[in-house]
Amino acid sequence: MRLGINLGYWGAGMDGDNLAVAQEADRLGYDVCWAAEAYGSDAPTVLSWVAAKTERIDVGSAILQIPARQPAMTAMTAATLDSLSGGRFRLGLGVSGPQVSEGWYGVKFDKPLARTREYVEIVRKAMSRERLTHDGAHWTLPLPDGPGKALKLTVHPEREHIPLYIAAIGPKNLEQTGEIADGALLIFPSADHLEDTAIRHLRAGREKAGKTMEGFDVCPTVPLAVGDDVAALADLFRPYTALYVGGMGSRQQNFYNQLARRMGYEEAATEIQDRYLAGDKNGAAAAVPQELIDSTALLGPVERIADRMRAYAEAGVTTLTLSPAGFTLDERLAALRAGTEAWERAGLA
Repeated sequence: MRLGINLGYWGAGMDGDNLAVAQEADRLGYDVCWAAEAYGSDAPTVLSWVAAKTERIDVGSAILQIPARQPAMTAMTAATLDSLSGGRFRLGLGVSGPQVSEGWYGVKFDKPLARTREYVEIVRKAMSRERLTHDGAHWTLPLPDGPGKALKLTVHPEREHIPLYIAAIGPKNLEQTGEIADGALLIFPSADHLEDTAIRHLRAGREKAGKTMEGFDVCPTVPLAVGDDVAALADLFRPYTALYVGGMGSRQQNFYNQLARRMGYEEAATEIQDRYLAGDKNGAAAAVPQELIDSTALLGPVERIADRMRAYAEAGVTTLTLSPAGFTLDERLAALRAGTEAWERAGLA
């Protein structure tokens, strides 16, 4: 099992620190550095900067939002980043959610699975440098009865095949991801529940495509905090968990809330969402069960974290992406190094 690092969103007050974290991960031999986007910083600008300041580590988008860009633009960005980084780019895609898609981009959040499948087809075709034609429900290229012509990408990516990941949570999305992608980006992963909540659906998609899980990258992001007091460490992530389970999306469409329910936290998920949507963010955070946080994060001393890493590897994780907590750069770097130590102690290096 390989290790990755997730820098999250730029502009949260730790931007200079994020570069130092990425550089330390590069020095320690981490496999990939991911950056996110929502409605603030964009991922490609951050990744180009990180790639220019590192030597070996891959850089990946977790995610490029599908409603934000036409698929041909995404192919251009991927090819450019792969070329500039010397073949170190990984393309992570996702549909985002209804609030961002419709509120920020003005793109209707409908038929996300069909839209993702079609988007991936166009991106792959463009990156292969074929002349780009497509006749689908969401995109037609070139537009008919006009001056448009079938063009092909003029940039040569460093590699013939740029790894393509999809952020997936629900069973149908996971199955489609297994079918059409090279890897899955997961969030709130519990090693105890990973087979039921993710792996079996990914496997079904691989089988539909006539493939096995061999070579498919199962890549969850987990928060990391090191110390002796597990309960206190869990408290660090209460607001984060409450935001996603309670407030990310609407009452009817919150994929993270649904995931918590599938892991057996139905009552807690309801209370967290009720409190969050009523404006009681502190109450929502207090309602998050410690077990939910502990099972979806790496908390405690190094040896305990090593045990949890082994559990993730046994559950089928192939790249474990860490999000090290800390109020200062020194604390984040110390957590990163402790994560490396735990990985080595677990015999996973």
